[in-house]
Amino acid sequence: MDKEKRIEELVKTLNEASLAYYNDRDEIMSNFEWDSAFDELSKLEEQTGYILPDSPTQNTGAEENISSGQRERHEYPALSLAKSKDVEVLIKWAGVRPIWLSWKLDGITLVATYDDGKLTKLMTRGQGEYGNNITYLSPYISGLPEKIKEKGHMVVRGEAVISYTDFETINDLTENEEEQYANPRNLVAGTMSLDISRAGEVKERKVSFNAFTLVHLDREMISWGDRMNYLEELGFTCVARELTDAGRLREVIERWSEKVKNGNMDIPVDGLVISYDDTAYAATGSVTGHHATNAGMAYKWQDKPAKTVLDHIEWSCAANSISPVAVFEPVQLEGTEVKRASLCNITEMKRLGIGADKKTDLTVIKANMIIPKCVAADGHGTSFEIPKKCPVCGAPTEILIGKALGTETLHCTNEDCIAKHIQKFSRFVSKSGMDIDGLSIKTINKFINEGFISDYADIYDIKEHRKSIETLEGFGEKSYNNIINSIESSRKVHPVNFIYALSIPLIGIDAAKKFISSCGTEGFFERLYSATGFDDIDGIGPEKSGSVLKWYELEKNKRLLSKLLERIEIEKVMPTEEKSGSLKDLVFVITGDVHDFKNRDEFKAYVESQGGKVTGSVSKKTNYLVNNDIMSPSSKNTKAKELGIEIITEDTFIERFGR
Repeated sequence: MDKEKRIEELVKTLNEASLAYYNDRDEIMSNFEWDSAFDELSKLEEQTGYILPDSPTQNTGAEENISSGQRERHEYPALSLAKSKDVEVLIKWAGVRPIWLSWKLDGITLVATYDDGKLTKLMTRGQGEYGNNITYLSPYISGLPEKIKEKGHMVVRGEAVISYTDFETINDLTENEEEQYANPRNLVAGTMSLDISRAGEVKERKVSFNAFTLVHLDREMISWGDRMNYLEELGFTCVARELTDAGRLREVIERWSEKVKNGNMDIPVDGLVISYDDTAYAATGSVTGHHATNAGMAYKWQDKPAKTVLDHIEWSCAANSISPVAVFEPVQLEGTEVKRASLCNITEMKRLGIGADKKTDLTVIKANMIIPKCVAADGHGTSFEIPKKCPVCGAPTEILIGKALGTETLHCTNEDCIAKHIQKFSRFVSKSGMDIDGLSIKTINKFINEGFISDYADIYDIKEHRKSIETLEGFGEKSYNNIINSIESSRKVHPVNFIYALSIPLIGIDAAKKFISSCGTEGFFERLYSATGFDDIDGIGPEKSGSVLKWYELEKNKRLLSKLLERIEIEKVMPTEEKSGSLKDLVFVITGDVHDFKNRDEFKAYVESQGGKVTGSVSKKTNYLVNNDIMSPSSKNTKAKELGIEIITEDTFIERFGR
């Protein structure tokens, strides 16, 4: 094949892979494969001078599929940075000037505009010239203040990211395999495409904004470092950074890279960035292709592959599917021993070429020095075996093919399989439940698959499996002791938290509070055991009462409750008399941000302590709507005005009713 033909083939392949990476949930090419192909394309273009207009070397990348929000031109084009895997290139670029090193975060770039101290616009970067206006999502993104003390015109650029921990939790709780995301960056891209009716999901997915440059300020501030410090003063979350120079750059890069190698980064990063401290000088550079030559340089880590041989496939059952994990002869990657890597699903196994155990050659990398990943396999014509029984419950398995992407995934046919109810375990150990820190969904799922846990009560017998736990990858004496200490400290629990932890349908924290407030600890269990019911309690009614009694009618739940009560101690709480106070018989709805109280939960607790009630929606029974943005066009404000209900600020509340 001649070089021009190869260039055309590479451009087509890379652009298709970029579209999948930016828009779909299944990647068709790993970052390692993409980088290799991109490097080949760059060399061929340099040799021949043959550069296609849609070449990825000439564009910022495929447009994010932001389906919602109005498309607009950027005030300042959001160009990408030139990249290099060679530290010497960065040293040469730095020259004799002071430079800042910071993380290259792996998320979606957003541009925030402020006028007169208020956030007036939030846009995606898109392809640099145009982006989509997603201002309606801004209230749900952390690290991005809605109001600041700077009263002029200001433009800030930053990265929206989701941590690895939150990403794994969201994927584990997503029942539809085709709705899962390949990596945190895909999840952020999907989240930023939500329309206004689903804006609240942004907060649930814990998207955070990390400012990485102050693009415009009406007054002069030359130092990039001073600009970043000022953003932090204004309330922004900013990227970590360190001032250095060309002479120390190699040592600083190595030190920062070690943080990633050691697994100390929960926020996804795919490299480092260097920027001149002198922003006036940085602005003097020209634009080459889609890069501003002086704006900064990105350093990408070399993904170093290792060859190994597949030992066996381990099938791990989760809430939504049974996922394959490659277990192979240990190899050294980025200074650590690696012997396992996820294979995602059956489709990915076929794409890679996985074959029989001990007969498949694997190429493995640590993507971005963090995530072990198989990037190639040679099964020598043999095929892998798919288990016919669920590894957790032993029920028959079935292969399902997704309608949207045609992805083949393996599933357990038993609806009562304990692994399918991982969400309930997550609620059991949550802060509002038994408050067992360290037992993440990922850890619980591992313990279920290892056979250590089959119900909530088994958590309190986990010591019996100490030797087995300490042999698991990622566990050792320290992590084991942390989990055990947390479990032991949870053995004494308030009855409200205990009731919530049981995941009884329709019963949340508020209902549990009503049970205990009315009946006390002993009264609650007396009513439960005797099937007396709770529908006489204000705010419970027959539906919730019936749900509790129906839950306890099931023999498996009776056994579970009995086992738990043998292992924990529930605090004895007496019924409380109806509270009286300055807010007795008043009903409030609290919405929006608060500033005097720590949060809305503290605000609600104060109202209830004074005999008042707090509800979630505005109705004829509401006396006051508390909203610090009285002029907001929100649905609650609109409803309150329609019903003639007074809207007051938090300050007005405190003036009238105290604090």
